[in-house]
Amino acid sequence: MKELKTQCCIAGGGPAGVMLGYLLARQGVDVIVLEKHEDFFRDFRGDTVHPSTLQAMDEMGLLEGYLKKPFQKTETIGVHIDGKDIPVADFRHLPVAAPYIAMMPQWEFLNHLAEHGREIESFHLMMSAKAERYAEENGRVTGVEVTTPDGPVHIRADLVVGADGRDSTLREQSDLAVKDIGAPIDVFWFRVPRDSGNATESLGRVSADGMLVMINRGDYWQCALPFPKGADETIKVQGLDALRARLVRMAPMLENGVGELKSWDDLKLLTVQVNRLETWWKPGLLFIGDAAHAMSPVGGVGVNLAVQDAIAAARILGAPLREGRVDDADLAAVQMRREAPAEKTQAMQVMVHKTVLIPALTTTRKIHVPFPLHMLKWIPLLRRIPARLVGMGLRPEHWDTSLDRL
Repeated sequence: MKELKTQCCIAGGGPAGVMLGYLLARQGVDVIVLEKHEDFFRDFRGDTVHPSTLQAMDEMGLLEGYLKKPFQKTETIGVHIDGKDIPVADFRHLPVAAPYIAMMPQWEFLNHLAEHGREIESFHLMMSAKAERYAEENGRVTGVEVTTPDGPVHIRADLVVGADGRDSTLREQSDLAVKDIGAPIDVFWFRVPRDSGNATESLGRVSADGMLVMINRGDYWQCALPFPKGADETIKVQGLDALRARLVRMAPMLENGVGELKSWDDLKLLTVQVNRLETWWKPGLLFIGDAAHAMSPVGGVGVNLAVQDAIAAARILGAPLREGRVDDADLAAVQMRREAPAEKTQAMQVMVHKTVLIPALTTTRKIHVPFPLHMLKWIPLLRRIPARLVGMGLRPEHWDTSLDRL
């Protein structure tokens, strides 16, 4: 078996893993990032990059190049309830370099980070490399067993980071306690061609037919259809024709495009989880992002929370890793920094599930606009509050270039 040695081995080449690897490498830490696929090209991954992440990228000197790639700019979001358009959030007033949500495929974000990472000698990205299990000696995690097309590899590391998502293999192995908060919904995720004359802003549409989220992606709508958990089989029994008719009733502008939904293979089922680890670490091992706290799709904040975890972890762990002295207190400090934002965001998502989603998905009566939404329509200044909560989060992280050792 081939053996490698590094200071930090990160399992998972998503936003949390690649960002953490890049920022540690900027500080002179030797890093190996493992991505189990041969490339980053995945459809139906989170592609909303919020102002908090864009601001951090600006502080890293990465934003200008990133925004040269094709993307859609979302400056405001709203909801359409029973024929009425209600503005909800206005990001244009946020005091950041890019006061909007950038809608861009996630692979562009990951490739952008990876390209800059490869310019640093201590950054190593291994594609088609799957972390199967971690190795442990005397109660401390000491490395990772990896499968690659060229055979198994054992990577020894001072620290192993699990950034391998909500279905984390390493988390399952760890037996760390998970608090399962539960989610009452699942989601069909799909795309429908968009006519150039259609509305441009991203919308949630609510009616007696349920709820539909539509994200403007230029020549197509990225759509999310939430439904009560377990109801996907009922929807399938009703048939694609019934689903297409339902979508057109909710969003008439989709009429010319729903015919592109030709089979159930054109819809991806997202099984929603909301949970979090009670303790994010054990000696030599740390979890971040969805591996530490799986988020609901409400607000589209999962990617951005994962990135914020990575930035905080890089700031806290950079010097200890570089100097070979990382210990349990450093890992606990990462959790202490990031646990409250994750926990409070999940609490807000659960509130939205109970007060908005479930009523919208289960009633067959006329939908009335809730009074708080009327307030957002009447008083534009109030739209800055949801913009701040969604766009920046509860504890936005920043990058300090004085940490760099480039």
